[in-house]
Amino acid sequence: MDNKRISTAAKNKRLKGILSITLKGLLINCLLVVVKIICGIVGRSGAMIADGIHSLSDSVSDVFLFLGFKIADKPPDKTHKYGHGKFETVMTMMISIMILFAGGYIFYKSSYRIYLYLCDSEHLSRPGWIALLAAVLSLITKEYLYRITKKAGQQFQSNAVIANAWHHRTDALTSVAAFLGIGGAIILNDNWLILDPLAAVLVSVFIVFIGIRLIKESIMELLETSLSFDKETEIIKIIKSVQGVLNPHNLKTRKVGNYIVIDIHIEVNSFLNVIQAHDIASKVETSLQNRFGTDTLVSVHIEPFDFVR
Repeated sequence: MDNKRISTAAKNKRLKGILSITLKGLLINCLLVVVKIICGIVGRSGAMIADGIHSLSDSVSDVFLFLGFKIADKPPDKTHKYGHGKFETVMTMMISIMILFAGGYIFYKSSYRIYLYLCDSEHLSRPGWIALLAAVLSLITKEYLYRITKKAGQQFQSNAVIANAWHHRTDALTSVAAFLGIGGAIILNDNWLILDPLAAVLVSVFIVFIGIRLIKESIMELLETSLSFDKETEIIKIIKSVQGVLNPHNLKTRKVGNYIVIDIHIEVNSFLNVIQAHDIASKVETSLQNRFGTDTLVSVHIEPFDFVR
C-alpha cells in the first residue's frame, strides 16, 4: 500500500513537472513566433522569417506534448492493460517528424533562394538591424528553454520532453545561423548578402539529422526493441543477488513509455513450498523496482531447480 501511494505521488509530481515546463515553452514560443516573423518582414530577412516558422513548429509540438501527456498519464484500463505509456512514444515520434520537416522546409526555401540569386533571378535585400536583434533574442531564449526542458526530461525520464528540448535547441541553432547570416549581410558588402540564406541551409542539415536520430529511437521503442546489453546485464546481476534465486534465464525486456517491462524465468529449490517460492519472486520484483522505478512491470516465472542434473 505504501509503495502504491509513493508511486501515485511520484506520477503526479512527474506529470505536474512535465506540464509546467511544456506550458512555459508554449507561451514563450508563441511570443517568439510573433516577434521573429514581424522582425523578419520589417528587417527584410528570409532567414529570420524561416526562424519564426520553425518557432511555430515548436509551439505546435508543445501543444501536442501538453495534450498527449494527459492521455499517457491515464491508468491501465480494459483495452490498455499495460497503461497508456506508448502515447508518450507516439508524441516523441510526432515531434521528431516535425523537427525533420522543419529542417527540410528551411533547407528547401534557403537553397532555392541561393539558386535564384546565383542565376541572377532574385535580388537579395540587405537585412535590417531589427532582424539581427531578433536573432540574438531568439538565441538566448531558445537556449534557455533547451537547457531547462532537457533537465526536466532527464529528471522525469521522458524521451518526449527530451525530444522537445532538442526541438528548442534546433531553433536556437537556426537563430545562430540567422545571426551570422544577417550580421554578415549587414556588415559586409553586397557580395556577401548570400550569407543570410547560406547560413540557414547549413543549420537545416543539422536539424534534419537530429530529426532522423529521434525518429529512429522512437521507431525502435514502438517495435519493442529490448533494452541495451548493459541494462540487461545489470538486471540479471540484480536478480542473481536475491537469495534463493538459481539460474535466471529467458530474460525479455521492453519499454512502454517512460517505464520498462521485464519478464524473467528463475529456478528455485524444488523442496520449497509455494509460499517460500512466491516470497523469492516478490523479492526479485521489489529489487528491480527499487532500481528502475516503482512503475516497472516485472513478471517472474518460477521453475524447480533439479539438483541431480
